[in-house]
Amino acid sequence: MASVFSGALQLTDLNDFITPSQECIKPVKIERKPGKVGKIRIEDDGSYTEISQDGAEVPLEKAKITLNDCLACSGCITSAESILITQQSQDELYRVLNENAIHEKAGESDKQKVVVVSVSPQARASLAAKFKLSAESTARKLTSFFRRLGVHYVFDTTFARNFSLIESCHEFIRRFKASETDKTALPMLTSACPGWICYAEKTHGSYILPYISTTKSPQQVMGSLVKDYLAQQINRTPEGIFHVTVMPCFDKKLEASRADFFNEVYQTRDVDCVITSGEVEKMLDKEGTSLVDIEEQAIQTILPCLDEAELLYNHQGGGSGGYLEQVARHAVTVLLETDIHQLSYKTLRNQDFQEVTVEAEGKPPLKFALAYGFRNIQNIVQRVKRGKCQYHFVEIMACPSACNNGGGQIRTDGDESQKERLATVDEVYKSVKAVDPFQERQVETLYEQWLGGKDSTKAAQMLHTSYHEIAKPTNALNIKW
Repeated sequence: MASVFSGALQLTDLNDFITPSQECIKPVKIERKPGKVGKIRIEDDGSYTEISQDGAEVPLEKAKITLNDCLACSGCITSAESILITQQSQDELYRVLNENAIHEKAGESDKQKVVVVSVSPQARASLAAKFKLSAESTARKLTSFFRRLGVHYVFDTTFARNFSLIESCHEFIRRFKASETDKTALPMLTSACPGWICYAEKTHGSYILPYISTTKSPQQVMGSLVKDYLAQQINRTPEGIFHVTVMPCFDKKLEASRADFFNEVYQTRDVDCVITSGEVEKMLDKEGTSLVDIEEQAIQTILPCLDEAELLYNHQGGGSGGYLEQVARHAVTVLLETDIHQLSYKTLRNQDFQEVTVEAEGKPPLKFALAYGFRNIQNIVQRVKRGKCQYHFVEIMACPSACNNGGGQIRTDGDESQKERLATVDEVYKSVKAVDPFQERQVETLYEQWLGGKDSTKAAQMLHTSYHEIAKPTNALNIKW
């Protein structure tokens, strides 16, 4: 897939298109002149040729657009993949690294940017499955690979997910207590998936947006940590840091480009560039190496006081990050005043639509659900719009089988099927020990030292966001399943 739009953008290996694929067109203002008009001929290869009044033929260049031009019309964006642009690719990372090398050679270290790469656990699992490595070895080899290219820091976004999970739990309790008077407080719908957020903003607007959690995704919490906390620790201003994330999903590029995550004071984004697992594989090819052959290097942390053995961990739940698992357990403790050792999942229409019900004597049951893929998401959305959704909380992800199966993950080659690859990715992902985010002492430390407390104004600014209905210039295609 190119970094700019081709004549017709074709996305493969997906089964959850929102609408049929169409060509993406950026309207161009044409100055009309009196008299005869020229013509445009479509060639056999799909290119266009302008024929002027005097018969002269001029090939027309394809228009290149950025995310600022995108209307999120569903013509090219699917639930799993988003627009690939030159500002959001490994080429942009190479550009910054090359500029840093030039400044270093010229003795202009003050002009160099501090380059930070944050790797998601799902992307790491995909690379581990591709190269048949353990999660720990992959993390160390990726650290070595990026440092060798000139990256200064390589972090794991699981640390940022601690904040996303904790904030989601607290937000759910607030919404549950407010639900007696606020009809849009429940069900609370997760917000970590940008494909789902894009769909909600442009398709359902005010009907659905109030129900969506305001908690930032782990990627964007990591953006806040890097551009605010780390910047303070290394005595840099945010624009002096170039922050790259490695994600399993193309939609994360669109999320990073949202105006909500742009710092007007310093004119910089919390996440400057997003590359996918597949793009990291291309970088390895470009460097003429395999991840297997790269030496291992100690894993880095945004908190230098931590021991390396504490750095690589996971959270309970599936490849989406475990939002249902964490929120349900916390809600049971706070609202039902009891503990539960294991949640019981009931499969409904398919494996991507499951529910969890927890009961306690003398109290109304709590009901949770997970809905992956747009067919199941549409089911939830229609229930919410009709006021007939029986769930208190729904974990929503655009990709079938959730983030481990993201559109940016490395696809199979040879005899291995995609189903087998996904099973291996899941296995690697779950091989890392799971922790309770509420028990992570370093998270508690940052809540106090960095944010000034859990209910502070800065905590709300750094860990939460808002959503906006996108007005459509034309009527969208009707969604029918």
